[in-house]
Amino acid sequence: QVQLVESGGGLVQPGGSLRLSCAASGTTLRIHSMGWYRQAPGEQREWVASINSGSGSRYANYAKDRFTISGDTAERTVYLQMNELRPEDTAVYYCMADSSRGRTWGQGTQVTVSS
Repeated sequence: QVQLVESGGGLVQPGGSLRLSCAASGTTLRIHSMGWYRQAPGEQREWVASINSGSGSRYANYAKDRFTISGDTAERTVYLQMNELRPEDTAVYYCMADSSRGRTWGQGTQVTVSS
C-alpha cells in the first residue's frame, strides 16, 4: 500500500512563496505518476500539476506561470514550488500518486495566503 507524507504548507503573505514536499513509501509497486491537487473551502478538488515517468510535467493553466513541479517518480518524491502566491491560492493541497493499485492521496497540507 502506498503511503504519502506531505509537508511545507503554512501561512504566507500575498506575493510570497512556499515549497511543498511529498514522499511516497510503504510499497515496491512502480509509481508512474505523482502530482498535486488542491481544494479551496466550498470548492471541488482541482488538479494543479503532475509529473509522469517518461513524459515529463504538466500544469493547469492557472499554475504554469507561477508554480513549478519537480521530483522523480522512481525516487518517489514530488515537490511544488509556488511563487507569487495570491489569496485565491488558499486551499488544502493534496499530493497524489498513481500505481498499478490505483490512486493514493496524501492527508493534505493547508496553504493560506493572507496579509
